[in-house]
Parts: sequence; structure tokens; C-alpha cells
Amino acid sequence: MQKVRLEISGIAYSQTQSGSYVLTLSEAAGNRKLPIVIGGFEAQAIAVELEKMIPNRPLTHDLIKSFCVSYDVVIKEVLIYKFVEGVFYSKLICERDGVISEIDSRTSDAIAVGVRFNSPIFTLSNIIDEASISNHDENAYESDEIFDDAATDAAEDEKEVSSLISHSLQDLEKQLQAALENENYELASKLRDEMKKRS
Repeated sequence: MQKVRLEISGIAYSQTQSGSYVLTLSEAAGNRKLPIVIGGFEAQAIAVELEKMIPNRPLTHDLIKSFCVSYDVVIKEVLIYKFVEGVFYSKLICERDGVISEIDSRTSDAIAVGVRFNSPIFTLSNIIDEASISNHDENAYESDEIFDDAATDAAEDEKEVSSLISHSLQDLEKQLQAALENENYELASKLRDEMKKRS
């Protein structure tokens, strides 16, 4: 079975499942997308790493990375190898001293660990054929809701960002520190972006 490389193209809040998010993986050499519903904790863990934010205390996936590094384990890739009844199954392909091993994992956890190693994400051609949506087919797999989520998030972000404009740089720095202490990384990311615009 041929492997297809995927890239993270976005994380949006799910309106259909309370407390859940939709992680969208895009085909690296194509226009198909794989939407995967994940939990809030895993969404935050992925976003924190993508945004290169440093939490006050290590998150669980940071701990896993530290453990791997301490024992010379390298995460070579994340492989989404099965799709059954709407559930994706994944594994981490690891290497230590030239020996390759596979560790079964929830897809969200596998990706949260994989991004910390800059590991490529793959799936199999039959899975992307079965479970993907394309830019031209936004009605499949409730993709209208997924894209609506993205639009809703964009509108909310715009509203929040416009309210940040009225704050001084010093206020933003205080808010950023408070957001990091409270582990509100989504707000911290927006504050950081606003501060970057002004520098």
C-alpha cells in the first residue's frame, strides 16, 4: 500500500461535538484533506508546539519527548494506518540504535508527539481515498461544519484582535504572562501575534 504524506493545515473548534476540535491534515502533493476530531487537551498540545510556545511546566507530550531523548529514541514518522467506523488508528515509528519499532497510539497523541520531533505524518493511499475531502467537495464528512468552524473561529479571532489593539504594549505583556501562567495558550498566541505586529 502506498504511503501519502500529510501536513497539518489547521485546527478549528468543533460546533458539532462540544469540547472537541477538528484537526485538518492536507495531502502534501494534492488537494485532499483529512479532517480528524480530537480532544481539547491534544489540540492544545499540538498548537503549543506549532506556535513554539513554552509552557511553565512540561505538558505530557513534552515529557514523552524528554523521555525519548534521554533514551536515544527518535520518532521517525507518524503513520495513520487504519480507518474503521469513523475512527483513525495510528502508530509512532521509532528508532533506537538502528532498531525500528512501532508503538500503537491515538492519532491525536501520535501527532502531538510527532510535531515535537518534526516527524513527517503519513497515511495509506486507501485511507485518504476513503476518508478525505477535497477543496472541491466540501459537503463530505460534515466538511461544511468543519469549514464553518474555521470561518467562525476567524470571525471570533478578528473580534478579539480588534479589542487587543486598544491595549498598550505593557498591558499586552502582562496579559501574555497571565495567559501563560493560566496555561491559556490560545489567548497567549493571539497576544504574542499582536505584540509582534507592533515591534
